[in-house]
Amino acid sequence: MNYLCLVYLAQDKLHACPDSTCFAFAEELRGSGHFVAGQALQPIDTATTIRVRNGQMSLTDGPFAETKEQLAGFYMIEAKDLNEAIHWASRIPPARYGSIEVRPVRELDISDIAATQATA
Repeated sequence: MNYLCLVYLAQDKLHACPDSTCFAFAEELRGSGHFVAGQALQPIDTATTIRVRNGQMSLTDGPFAETKEQLAGFYMIEAKDLNEAIHWASRIPPARYGSIEVRPVRELDISDIAATQATA
């Protein structure tokens, strides 16, 4: 099963963990066979939030919500269960400066597409 590990850091902690340390951890994950994907993100002042309401799109500079910690990056990992995902997430270097949210990836239920195609 895949798990998304979201890395959250306060603005003043964004560079507390050297990139080389995060890169080395990603290499360790790759070597273990648990790495699926991962990237660091630019600071929140580069973000754009998009909303569509009643067919109208609106754009807002910045993140979706005001928070003390911001989404700084992610690791997508493959793990046999939540406990194994938590084990790897606890080793993500920025966890020492912020927090890591571990969330299982949900597969889309596309059974209605298959049923529609079968009747077409």
